[in-house]
Amino acid sequence: MDTLEDISYLLRIPQRKPYGTMEGNVKKALKIAVDEKNSILASIPAELKERASLVHASLIEGKGGLQTLLQSIKEQDADKVSVNLASTLDTVAELELLQAPGLSFLLPEQYAQQYPRLSGRGTVAFTIEKGDGSTFSPVGGEQKNTATIQVVIDGYSAPLTAGNFAKLVMDGAYNGTKLNCINQAVISDNGVDKNTGYSVPLEIMPSGQFEPLYKTTLSVQDGELPVLPLSVYGALAMAHSEASDEYSSPYQFFFYLYDKRSAGLGGISFDEGQFSVFGYTTTGRDILPQIKTGDVIRSAKLIEGQDRLVLPKES
Repeated sequence: MDTLEDISYLLRIPQRKPYGTMEGNVKKALKIAVDEKNSILASIPAELKERASLVHASLIEGKGGLQTLLQSIKEQDADKVSVNLASTLDTVAELELLQAPGLSFLLPEQYAQQYPRLSGRGTVAFTIEKGDGSTFSPVGGEQKNTATIQVVIDGYSAPLTAGNFAKLVMDGAYNGTKLNCINQAVISDNGVDKNTGYSVPLEIMPSGQFEPLYKTTLSVQDGELPVLPLSVYGALAMAHSEASDEYSSPYQFFFYLYDKRSAGLGGISFDEGQFSVFGYTTTGRDILPQIKTGDVIRSAKLIEGQDRLVLPKES
């Protein structure tokens, strides 16, 4: 997945594009998909294995798969590469969504009783509308004043953060929310009036650990890295609470527009390990840089994962 994500950055190079590097990235991903087929499918529940096998085959040889992407790179057609890359990443996301639902750890009791949680992965579709009457220009599509962005939210590594977000989406909380562009992020309005006195503990799953840490950041300088990195173009994270960095805002989220040129050593964002990252953009990465301050989320819908949302029991 990471090697495929890198192609998004390489495509934005304005002059001669490094198609050789892109080809190497796809061949690496293709080798993993072929060689690791058994281990990839081993984590799928028995009742979903047939579907997962079809998706895996599509990932390798289907119209929206790695072979098609490789061919468009060999043809050095940037528009085709962008469209085929998005399709391939969608297929990867679909395969991930078929993984076994449920958490492999127990949440702290006080959090399990207080917050919604997502016990697996889900998909959210945003319809974004231009605020100034202009249009979005999706790769391979016609110009419109609305565009679609899809994200996969990860309840395996960020169950409280993803669960709180999924519940808000289902409640229609983001419909009509304005977006703002700051630094390397597209951030939603903070919605203070909607969530007075409510906050969610900062939640970060460190690499190599089996459960998230709460109310504590990671020290990248000491080699601590999160399972869900911020250093990915289109990473989805919650802003900090205005009251304390130990808590995430209950409502305000942002798309992170990662840029290696503004990163630290090893290409890691200076903000890595400081925010609750809970998902990634799988469709519409080309739309993110076109969003301007004043554009609006016309609608946000949880199109997959409703059955994995667990609400706290009322006392």
